Amino acid sequence: MDYVTGTMQFHMDGPSAVSLGKFDGLHRGHQKLLEHLAKQKARGLSAVIFTFQQNPTRELSGLSAQNILTNEERRELLEKAGADTLLECPFVPELAHMEPERFVEEILVGQLHMRFAAVGSDFRFGYRRRGDGGLLRKLGERLGFSVEIVEKEQSHGRDISSTYVREALHDGNIPLVNELLGYPYFTEEIVRHGRQIGRTLGMPTTNLAPPEDKLLPRGGVYLTRTEVGEDEYYGITNVGYKPTVGGETRKGVETYLFDFDGDLYGRRLKVEFLEFRRPEQKFRSLDELKAHILADVSWGKHLVRTGKAQP
Repeated sequence: MDYVTGTMQFHMDGPSAVSLGKFDGLHRGHQKLLEHLAKQKARGLSAVIFTFQQNPTRELSGLSAQNILTNEERRELLEKAGADTLLECPFVPELAHMEPERFVEEILVGQLHMRFAAVGSDFRFGYRRRGDGGLLRKLGERLGFSVEIVEKEQSHGRDISSTYVREALHDGNIPLVNELLGYPYFTEEIVRHGRQIGRTLGMPTTNLAPPEDKLLPRGGVYLTRTEVGEDEYYGITNVGYKPTVGGETRKGVETYLFDFDGDLYGRRLKVEFLEFRRPEQKFRSLDELKAHILADVSWGKHLVRTGKAQP
């Protein structure tokens, strides 16, 4: 997949099918858009995702300021979904004040040679969000492209959206999160050195430190599945600040892998979340902490053994 970021100067060699949006989480609604692009590839059009750069330096204030996927995670999933090109456009003043007609004429048609667009029913674009799917269709009649306006996917009587996913993550409702996403929610980072308290307890763990703008589920203990190269291991993961051992200033992801013995420092791991066990809590001693971890491990292994660990 071609990846272009940090510029408004795009170039496509041939005609394209384009979908536009934030694509945070790449949930089932987004996947529906991607399916329409995939059909256009059979007509010789390149599948192009036009989105905006996720800014990791912006002030974090609430769930909406954090991203369900990091930029790298989003790129990985889009490539697996068959996107040929990902354009991450900077949201600069020139673009923010661009009228929708000019955006379509100069960028989508002029630079991307767009012949097909797939957008959600709530899609808005251009200065003060004046453009919508209806305007896009009118412009298509004049400029020579077709438009598919895709209705929202629903779950439990509610439209699937990134906001819905964020709320479920905040509640620790991992089965719902995974249903909305259509794949297991995950975080993917390089293993860093921790305080090695787990090793002291005879239960060595891996420590991941996702970026601060990555939206993690509520603090607590989860059953997870971790990719280690081509192998997968179930395990127990704690999300939070480790209050029993003095606490951390940054929310982390610490995992004990079942039936694994090896050194993973410096390796990139993907941790998928499957079930919530209990909230993170501070224990009176390391012995009490270990007793609870052993109970968590027993619970997790039971779910795996009985086939209840699948997302």
